[in-house]
This record gives sequence, structure tokens and C-alpha cells, in this order.
Amino acid sequence: MNRRILKLAIPSILANITVPLVGMVDLAVAGRLADVSAIGAIALGSMLFDLLYWNMGFLRVGTGGLTAQAYGRRDFQGAAKAFTQGIATALAVALVVLAIQWVFVELAFSLMDASEHVADLARRYFFIRVWAAPASLSLFVFKGWFIGMQNTVSPMVVDVTVNVVNLVASWALALETPLGFSGIALGTVVAQYTGLVLASVLFVRYYRRLFPYFSIRRDVHLRDMRKYFAMNGNLFLRSLCMLAVYTGFTALAAHFGDVMLAVGSIMMKLLLFYSYFLDGFAYAGEALAGKYIGAKDRPNLVKSVRLLFLWSLIIGLFSTVIYGWGGASMLEWVSDNAEVVTASEPFLIWLLLMPLLSSAAFMWDGIFIGATAATAIRNSMLWSVLAFYLVFYLTRATVGGQALFLAYAAHLLARALYLTLTARREIFIKPFA
Repeated sequence: MNRRILKLAIPSILANITVPLVGMVDLAVAGRLADVSAIGAIALGSMLFDLLYWNMGFLRVGTGGLTAQAYGRRDFQGAAKAFTQGIATALAVALVVLAIQWVFVELAFSLMDASEHVADLARRYFFIRVWAAPASLSLFVFKGWFIGMQNTVSPMVVDVTVNVVNLVASWALALETPLGFSGIALGTVVAQYTGLVLASVLFVRYYRRLFPYFSIRRDVHLRDMRKYFAMNGNLFLRSLCMLAVYTGFTALAAHFGDVMLAVGSIMMKLLLFYSYFLDGFAYAGEALAGKYIGAKDRPNLVKSVRLLFLWSLIIGLFSTVIYGWGGASMLEWVSDNAEVVTASEPFLIWLLLMPLLSSAAFMWDGIFIGATAATAIRNSMLWSVLAFYLVFYLTRATVGGQALFLAYAAHLLARALYLTLTARREIFIKPFA
């Protein structure tokens, strides 16, 4: 069982590590252009896509859970159906995004305080990169489907390829052609469609024998997609709740001033290093939980859950040791601003606590996704949002900026507690009834 877990987790971890490269490359290229406003424009433009795409995470999550269960019961028609419905939804959402792009951008900038030049550059970036929406959203579905089919190598290959192509294309188009700033966005578009072509090639290469099970006419009509939309509606609310926590963290940090905003941003970046590793095991939990629930194999489900939590504990403890040993050095590596580094030091304790506080929440999240227990996932996030804002507003007057991290810890504990209390019913009883 450990071998199966690692076979699924390690490729996902390797893919996750490449994720920060996309934003770093775009910022690095922007920093080499003559216009200093380019960096701010990239930050704002990327944030707009975060707002759009974060809420579309249900395309990966929902497809992965449904596919894993179909795989477990050897229902290849069901697996094909999950993919077909996911791709149809992704393309429909992409068309909506393309249709409302101008309204969305103008509404967003009406709520932001940015200089006219930065806003103009950010608009230019957005209006080019938005044409990658069909590819970006379709890749969510491909990734979920591959994971559900117990294949984490293919999404790893796709993710790494996308990031490498993004690096090369953005650099070349922005710095070696007259496109300049626009080349950064165009490079991302090229990378996304390259990833879509590669995902399609891998799909045909490994799963062409399943093509007889695919039927657009059978699977893509409103009556048959009701269950799909019902489940993914809950997962969409989950994404909104996560957005409320993470964007809320940044917005609330800004109330304490620019230095605290920088501190919060740095601390989150450092914590992301840990999450890249744990997410790999959460993906493994998603794939294995779905597989064993689909196969009605309760003994292996129980065994896999126990081992997954053991791995999450190991990762948490190892991360705590690493943060304890090198946390101060990491601050200086992320920022060379002495004032920000000094202001961050009182918050280093959270680097030691967060890995262990978050491991149960992240791992249960993956397992519940595999079980397609969308209602429980939604409820856990609703409670976590309530815990986040309640703890922040109750403690900010007494502990100041520490209230941000207390609130973030409270949201993790609320998620973990709710999912732990409902796991027996949602994971080990209901699917086998």
C-alpha cells in the first residue's frame, strides 16, 4: 500500500514544486523591461485570473472524485462520462469568461486603487491571456481525470511542460521580439495550449482503448448532468469559501499597514513550500479513496486512510524541523528588506505550528473529494470561514497582527474537526450502504 501511495504522491509533488515558477518567470521578465510599472501590472493581471480560475477548481476536484470511483468499480463508461461532462462544462465556462471579459475587468478595476498606467498594462495582459481560458479550464479536467484513473505521472508531465514552455515563450516573446510586455501574456497562452495538446496526446496514447465508452450525445444533456452540477455546486461554494479566507487574509493584513502586508505575504509563501508536499499525498488520498469506495473495498480503504495520515504526520514533522532549523534564513532569502525581515521574526512560531495544524485538514480534504462527499466538504469550509473571521475580530484588539495567524489556524482546525467528526459516516458507512 505504501508503494501505491508514493507512486501517486511523488509525481504530484514534483509537479507542485514547478507551480511557483509561472508567476516568478512572468515577474522576472517584467522586471527586465524598461517600464517599472510592468511588475505591478503582472501582479494585478495575475490576481484577476486567480479570482476567475480559483473558483473553477471544481472542474478538477469533481472530475477526479467521480472518475476514481468509476475506476474502482471498473465502470469505464462512468469514467468516460465524468470526463465528457467535465470538458463540456469547462468549455461552456470558458465561453462565458470570454463573453464577459470586458465587464469583469472594468468592474475589478473600479474596486482597485492602481495608477492609470499600471491599470492599462494589466488590462493589456488580461485581454491577451484570457484567450487561454479554454485550454486552462480543460486542463483542470484532464488533471482530475488522470488522477482519478490512478495516473499522476501524466499530469506531472503536462504541468512541467507548461511551466517550461511558459518560461521560454514568455522570455523570448517579451525580450527578443517587438511585442515587449504583451509577449509575457502571449507566452502564457502558448504554454497553456501546448499543455492541452500534450494532455490530449497522452490521453489518446494511454486511453484510446476506452474510446468506445465515450458518447457526447448520451452524456451531455441537462437531465443527465443534474447530479454533476449538484455535486460541483457544493464544490464551487467550497472554492468561494477558500477564496474568502485567503483573499481575506491579505485584505485584513493590509489594514495593519504595508509592512504587515509584506509579512503576511512572505509567511504564506514560506508555508506554500510545505503544502506542495502534502498536496501530493492529498491527491493520492483522492485517487485511492475514490478507487476503494468504487470497488466497495472497505478494508483497503481503511488501510490507505491510516497510512495516508501517517505520511501526512511525517511530512508535518519534517516540515516543522526544517522551518525550525532554517526559518530565519528563509525570511532573508525571500526578502532583502531589513524592516520586513525584522517585522516577520515574531511570527516565525507559526511556521512551526502550521504544518501539524493543517495536515489533517488537507488530508481529509483529499479523501472526502475521492468519496465525492461534496456536501460535507462545503459545510466544513463554511464553518472554517466563520472560525477565521470570528477569531480575527475577537482577538485583533489584543494581539494585533498575530490575530491573522490565529484566525488562519482556527480555520484549519475547524475544517479538520468537522471532517474528522463526519468521516465515519461520509467515508466508511454511507458509500457502502
